[in-house]
Amino acid sequence: MARQPGDTGKNVAKSRATRATTAKQRAKPDPQAKSPTAAAPPSAPAIHTLAENIERIETLGHRLMAALAERTVPNPGVEGPGAELYLTAANAFLKTLAEHPAKMIETQVAFWGQTLSNYARAQQALATGQMIAPQDDSPADRRFSNPLWQTHPYFNLIKKQYLTNSRALKDATATLDLPDEVARKRVHWMTAQIIDMMAPTNFLATNPDALEKAVQTEGESLVKGLENLVRDVEQHGGEMIVSLADRRAFRVGENIGTAPGTVVYRAPLFELIQYAPTTPTAHTLPLLIFPPWINKFYILDLKPQNSLIRWLVGQGHSLFVVSWKNPDAGMSDIGMEDYVEAYLDAMDQVQALTGQARLNAVGYCIAGTTLSLTLALLKQKGDDRVNSATLLTTLTDFSDQGEFTTFLQDDFVGGIDAEVQRHGLLRAQLMSRTMSFLRANDLVWGPAIRSYMMGEAPPAFDLLFWNGDSTNLPGRMAMQYLRGLCQKNAFATDGFDLLDHRLHLSDVTVPLCAVACEADHIAPWKDCWRGVAQMGSQDKTFILSQSGHVAGIVNPPTRQKYGHYLSDHGFDGHREEWMDTAEFQQSSWWPTWGAWLAERAGPMVPARDPGTGLEPAPGRYVYERAG
Repeated sequence: MARQPGDTGKNVAKSRATRATTAKQRAKPDPQAKSPTAAAPPSAPAIHTLAENIERIETLGHRLMAALAERTVPNPGVEGPGAELYLTAANAFLKTLAEHPAKMIETQVAFWGQTLSNYARAQQALATGQMIAPQDDSPADRRFSNPLWQTHPYFNLIKKQYLTNSRALKDATATLDLPDEVARKRVHWMTAQIIDMMAPTNFLATNPDALEKAVQTEGESLVKGLENLVRDVEQHGGEMIVSLADRRAFRVGENIGTAPGTVVYRAPLFELIQYAPTTPTAHTLPLLIFPPWINKFYILDLKPQNSLIRWLVGQGHSLFVVSWKNPDAGMSDIGMEDYVEAYLDAMDQVQALTGQARLNAVGYCIAGTTLSLTLALLKQKGDDRVNSATLLTTLTDFSDQGEFTTFLQDDFVGGIDAEVQRHGLLRAQLMSRTMSFLRANDLVWGPAIRSYMMGEAPPAFDLLFWNGDSTNLPGRMAMQYLRGLCQKNAFATDGFDLLDHRLHLSDVTVPLCAVACEADHIAPWKDCWRGVAQMGSQDKTFILSQSGHVAGIVNPPTRQKYGHYLSDHGFDGHREEWMDTAEFQQSSWWPTWGAWLAERAGPMVPARDPGTGLEPAPGRYVYERAG
């Protein structure tokens, strides 16, 4: 309908009058209307809680400063790589830039393009006002399991840009023209450490889990996190080492390491424990286990349901286990030869107690390496007391240093040497820290987030409890191991000099069973296999368990968690040929090894009761903690 001339002014006036009336109506207060929640003053309990938390934070801050002041002057040699690595990386960058500028520019342009793309997509999502993140096809990463990383534009942008930065760093180091493979491994390791350290989950402002919990608990989670931080710094002499397990949850000899037994012999370096039989008869030949002295022996006896010690006793073995003393500064001159002599002493005691001329021996990790040295020494001396040997996750050929490459170069080993000269020991906390950074997200950053930002108590986890119960290493022994075995690889090459003998891998000729673990990052299975392949034994069996250095060994049959591989291919070819012909068994390796061991343990005789001895297991050395 056409508008008539003159209607416009009337309509405008009417519209203005209507808007004025509406405004007056809106301005009138509604007696039933409630005040907005945002305008409500904080409740008295909330103000009181806030005041208490501020006071607690202030007190904890003073304690933290006092604890940090207790830290000894750091040794630069073990705090990070030496200047040579940084110089090598810088020279490689300049060389690559000079010789391949197009490649460097291409990498940078790709990084800039991806960064702008991330920003544009986030900006577009925010501009819609719907707070919906753009489509995300990033690979799964448990650090980013909170849904906000996928759905919220802010957190999604942070995650995508972090992943973009990570790829850019990896690509940049991959193109560097480095002098050798050692330098490449070290640069890659350093790059990985930077990438892990800079993850947004490691910072409160960019961790949605921590922010959500702080809001839900009115800041209580942050106060508890600060309490956890202060506790850890105080317990570790000023060092910031996160607790992996609740130390109050376990007591050795009470609810962990409880297999019945007796300390039957004590020497300055070790205690010898004989375990009480649980069968009426036992094999004639006794079984002697040498655990690593980097940690406590009760890794083999955590709980009754996962105790290898209880299982072996139940299989009818007269079982003896060495419990090593935790060295102090007065033991700085203890060397590898002292440990080998301790092996021989323990064997003497077992033979005397059982009346047997021969025995079977087991060595785990570094104790397996030392057992191999002992077997080589016995061979050269014409001593055949060891009937068979079992090596658990044992390295004897260090030609490929793997993930330890960074730590086995002269700058870091020199730093350890200075540490040893200063303290007489390779201290437990340095060893623990070094091992932890091989799996930083699992053993450093993840636990730190849960403890310090989320305010959670450490878990009551037996394996992690044991992992935190580390030991010192005697200074002399540590340097012999690092210089002679790891760096020079003397045992697998020219020979390792010990007790007036030059020992070689080929000197190990006893019947041998070696157990390695598929996901082991400390003693990779391919390196364990290579050492066994060079040993002179005609009777050799290799078992490859699933999982890692500890979980793959502490794998009881009742759990049916990890299987194992066996192969009849032998050691004449390559390890990949062995693996290609291996058959997988969906069960623990314990029964397979148990059958192998039983064939070499002799007929059954009445079980041997250890009597009262010196004191009940687990003895006293196991309670000595590294200071």
